[in-house]
Amino acid sequence: MKIVIKNGQILNPATGTNEVLDLLIEDGIVKKMEKQISEETERVIDAKGCYVMPGFIDLHVHLRDPGFTHKETIETGCLAAAHGGFTTILAMPNTKPVADCQEVIRYVHEKAKELGIVNVLQVGAVTKGQAGVELSDIEGMVEAGIPAISEDGKSVMNSNLYRKAMEIAAKHDIAVLAHCEDINLVDGGVMNADTCAKKLGQRGITNSVEDVIVARDIMLSRDTSAKLHLCHCSTKDSVVMVKKAKEEGLKVTAEVCPHHFTLTSADIREEEITNYKMNPPLRTREDVEALKAGLRDDIMDVISTDHAPHSAEEKNAPMEKAPFGIVGLETAACLTYTELVAKGYLTPMQMAAKMSYNPARVIGIDKGDIAPGKVADIVIFDPNESYTIDKNEFKSMGKNTPFHGYQVTGRVRMTLTGGKVVYER
Repeated sequence: MKIVIKNGQILNPATGTNEVLDLLIEDGIVKKMEKQISEETERVIDAKGCYVMPGFIDLHVHLRDPGFTHKETIETGCLAAAHGGFTTILAMPNTKPVADCQEVIRYVHEKAKELGIVNVLQVGAVTKGQAGVELSDIEGMVEAGIPAISEDGKSVMNSNLYRKAMEIAAKHDIAVLAHCEDINLVDGGVMNADTCAKKLGQRGITNSVEDVIVARDIMLSRDTSAKLHLCHCSTKDSVVMVKKAKEEGLKVTAEVCPHHFTLTSADIREEEITNYKMNPPLRTREDVEALKAGLRDDIMDVISTDHAPHSAEEKNAPMEKAPFGIVGLETAACLTYTELVAKGYLTPMQMAAKMSYNPARVIGIDKGDIAPGKVADIVIFDPNESYTIDKNEFKSMGKNTPFHGYQVTGRVRMTLTGGKVVYER
């Protein structure tokens, strides 16, 4: 099938292209990128006034399948991804059973391929059952196609065991996606340790819970030459440590989630408090400004969602019992544009880099590039539309978001995976 996308502002970080051009797609591949393509095609898409970017890539998604399909399924997660402009997503391994073996990896990959909505890459667990005691069959999972390993949802507290995992990851040139949390320092905390926690009568989580493990993991990366990617960074000192690691030439990258650069603990509303419960928690204004500056200055490489759907019943519980996590696939692009691009922290090209090109480089896949000859994974994004986020429009089964009713600018108009339209507004 031939499709031409006309009149869009092409933003392609891989080539530095930032120009109004037409894009010709044939049999799922970008064939031409030039002015005024006049070939006859089965479909013409007018993208006037919109950005045409490589499809977004999310390095941090919880699909909940297998085992927790009352929260999300591979299908609903993929539909949510397409709705949010994502064409490739990485599924975290904290499922049931845990994705710690070839069988679970293949189950997810095959199911996603059958659906044909977006590309799904399953991440392998570092330890068996994520119990932190014995390493998973990492090499077997590499054979099954994992792009990375992670113990997401927790840290491997045994540093020697984690070091061995990093050595295997380095040997096979796959990334280590690090959830940085010293479980011994959490001490029952449910939100950031500050005056807001005291006001709300909640136990706090200090910045050191994250910072201690960030420091450890960077040192282990230096010792093993492993590619370390720090997930959902939330503190000002994380930015400082990532900057120093890069100055030393270490293989360290880092991501920030939209909720962490948009909200602070002062924004938490008591009447729906559990929709603000996430791990790591919302921090202070000082931390938020450091994260935004880190993204602006290209210290922080990637914007990911940590999409974590839960049922309404699970979230409708006391703060100390409700699960951590919010959904994010369908709000990431508009929040990034509203909070970072529209306010001058990022250029539109930086947005494309941090949401597509850079994530692809972190895990070493041939994505995040829509130059001629590349697979046509594309998002068409309208930067002019302003609207109110409505969780009832989400494709995700999870409606657990603090952004319901939030005013934003910028909307995904269309998503194409392999040249096929998988979402159209």
